[in-house]
Amino acid sequence: MSSVNLTGLGANQVKNTTSGEMVEIGSLWREQTVVLFFLRRFGCQVCRWMAAEVSKLEKDLKANGVALIGIGPEETGVKEFKDGGFFKGDIYIDEKKQCYNDLGFKRYNAVNVIPAAMGKSVREIASKASAEGIHGNFSGDLLQSGGMLIVAKGGEKVLLHFVQKTPADNVSLEDITKALGISVNVQAGEKPQCNEDVCTR
Repeated sequence: MSSVNLTGLGANQVKNTTSGEMVEIGSLWREQTVVLFFLRRFGCQVCRWMAAEVSKLEKDLKANGVALIGIGPEETGVKEFKDGGFFKGDIYIDEKKQCYNDLGFKRYNAVNVIPAAMGKSVREIASKASAEGIHGNFSGDLLQSGGMLIVAKGGEKVLLHFVQKTPADNVSLEDITKALGISVNVQAGEKPQCNEDVCTR
């Protein structure tokens, strides 16, 4: 059971990257169910791959009355991210990182960020992203983690609350559609399966 306080969270302000308008995040789920994808960084290669993956659902989500929305923690890199076409939904900025904080998306520190970023699963997704022509950079806040929140129309309830434990963690397309109770015909990108010695694609 999710412990997200939608009333408190809904009052947080986020900025529309197209219009520059500040809106309450709660307004995004007032009239429709939403999938909110919280990125670590716009320049993060792994985040861009994840954004491209979840975007495969956009057409089916729209057909089912569900909005796909991306949230970033800062302005840095948003233009390049949008120009790259990595994500098919609207994009907002949580400038104060209040939503990130309220949703329990942790921040790394100078000591633990390097092992997290250099982990085997992160390297493998980065390798897969490179093979698909998705590249990244190191600009912006390197310490923030992200996740996902799916909220039913009208803020009736939280359908999914996912918090990254490592930078490579993401919600499968199957889990997203299951949380929404919809069926789609989309082929997910094959996420590399790793153990300590061997990674397979």
